[in-house]
Formats: sequence, C-alpha cells, structure tokens
Amino acid sequence: MTTTIKVILADDHQIVRDGLRSLLEKEPDLEIIGTAEDGRSTLKMVEALKPDVVIMDVSMPTLNGIEATRQITHDYPGVKIIALSMHDDRRFVINMLKAGASGYLIKDCAFKELTKAIHVVVKKGKIYLSPEISDVVVNNYVTGPAGPESLIYAALTPREREVLQLVCEGKTSGQIASSLYVSVKTVECHRSQMMHKLKINNLADLVKYAIQEGLTTL
Repeated sequence: MTTTIKVILADDHQIVRDGLRSLLEKEPDLEIIGTAEDGRSTLKMVEALKPDVVIMDVSMPTLNGIEATRQITHDYPGVKIIALSMHDDRRFVINMLKAGASGYLIKDCAFKELTKAIHVVVKKGKIYLSPEISDVVVNNYVTGPAGPESLIYAALTPREREVLQLVCEGKTSGQIASSLYVSVKTVECHRSQMMHKLKINNLADLVKYAIQEGLTTL
C-alpha cells in the first residue's frame, strides 16, 4: 500500500499556489492539506496539520521563507522543507540550506523535478538540489563562508530578524507588536538592538540591507 505524503504549499502568489495544487493533486501519493500566503500563516498551518513536507517560497511577506524554515525545522524536525524560488543567488540558497531546508529548486524547473524532489526528500531522507543550485553550493564550499555582512546578520536573534523584515515592509511599531503578540516597548527594544548590531541608523539603509540579505524584495 502506498503511503500518502502530506504537503503544504507556501507562496505569496495565489496563481502559483493554485497551479502547484492542480498539478500535485494528480499524483496518487501526494495530498495537499493546506496552502499559505506568508511565512507566519505557514507556521500556524504546520503546527495544526503536521505535514510531511512544505514547498516553501523564499520571499514572502510578514515572515520570509528563510525564517519560517528555521522555525519549522527547529520546532518540528520531522517536517521537510523544499524551497521553490525564482532566486538562484548564492545568499538565498545558502541561507535556506543553513536554515534547515532539505531541497532547493528554481521555479522554472520541470514539474517532474518537483515531484522527484518531494520523493527524494521525504521517502529517502536525502537532500535534493536543482543542477543550477548544485553549482552554487559547490562554489560556496570552495570559496569558503559568507562575508562579514552575513556573519553580522547571523548574530541577530530570530525575533530581531522578524522585526527587521516587518520594519522594512513599512509596518509601524504598533502593527509589529500586534503581529508578534508583544508590547510596543518590546518591539522598540528589538529594533534598537538590531540596528545597533547592524550599525545602521536610518530606514533607507535598513531596507537596502534587507534586500541584499533576501529578507524582502522591492
């Protein structure tokens, strides 16, 4: 008897979610148990539905795919994450893999490659990378770790990284506090500590930094 693989699709574009759902539902051993439009709703869905794998976009609002992946793999180590992104930039790839993703594919890949990746990651417990991504990972291994900017970013706490993304998306301290279920004073404290660590003191440079690190897009 074939074991059904439970899948959650996380992407901020509905047309992508609908398209993936339509294709994946045709596979006899795959069941789409939910779809999410941002990282925070993905976390809640994983907690409620306990999927086998999440197909995760990297650039999403409120909580990007890298941070969502980091939290999911920490809290639910049995859940596999496959990044499906338009980005093949080294920073995105390496940060997703460091966050705990078990696979990384580019969105223009063939559908058969995605289904293959799901089976390799879930059933065989192996890492799956698109051919283009394999080169990025090998080059990163050869050239060594990321530069000092990425090391500074790694020094931020998970909560500071969340606040960083929300600030760069134009959210006020009150809106951030409401989203994270904390006080405005706590948000301001995180924001102050974050900007001190990054040595940034204005919003324009903060947004520029966040885009460079793949936390948000224009």
